[in-house]
Amino acid sequence: MTTPPKNTSGRGQRELRVRVKTAKGRKLSSTLWLERQLNDPYVQRAKREGFRGRAAYKILELDERYGFLKPGARVVDLGCAPGGWCQVAVERVNALGQNPKKPVGTVLGVDLQEVEPIAGAEIHQLDFLSNDADALVKGWLGGEADVVMSDMAAAASGHKGTDHLRIIALVEAALAFAFDVLAEDGTFVAKVLAGGAENEMNAMLKRNFKKVANVKPPASRSDSSEKFVVAMGFRGRAAETGQEPDAE
Repeated sequence: MTTPPKNTSGRGQRELRVRVKTAKGRKLSSTLWLERQLNDPYVQRAKREGFRGRAAYKILELDERYGFLKPGARVVDLGCAPGGWCQVAVERVNALGQNPKKPVGTVLGVDLQEVEPIAGAEIHQLDFLSNDADALVKGWLGGEADVVMSDMAAAASGHKGTDHLRIIALVEAALAFAFDVLAEDGTFVAKVLAGGAENEMNAMLKRNFKKVANVKPPASRSDSSEKFVVAMGFRGRAAETGQEPDAE
């Protein structure tokens, strides 16, 4: 089971911290970001273990808790750059067929920008908001998806309320996409920012999925307002069709 990286320096509870001086022409905010990256144990661990970013541990920890990346599953990763979530999914769903005793899954990553190839994943440069995106994804998958996941975030504006509304809009767009491509009992996973506007989205999720959880995995920085929604057991757009969902 994935656990937060521990201090292995042999110095008890004392940790060696890298200090970065502000270089000429570099903003203080850039220096602080660089210092945080250099001292982040998840960043260091990602480099050692070959992941493209620390975000890989967020999906690892979520999957260890909820178990939605099963061997044989068909997974769509929206906004997949730089590819850390795809890397995790490839191993978990047995996309490379490395375990001959388990079914082979499919990992499909889509992003507006070009992404370096990932063994076991099919990556497409695609705007998932385009009119033909759903049909294209289903064609590439050879059917519906078992998991739709998104770690997308809008560019920060510096205004907390604005950033919150922007990411909620992205999540809602990802959810609309998921409604069209998810198979029955499928799972939707997405990053959100706490702020209040997500209440309506959570209500929609609860109408259409059997189980909905909001969780902050250990790999998510404590000073960040991000959290993740994990909606499992897709049962269709009950509210939109006028049907009441079955009782849990």
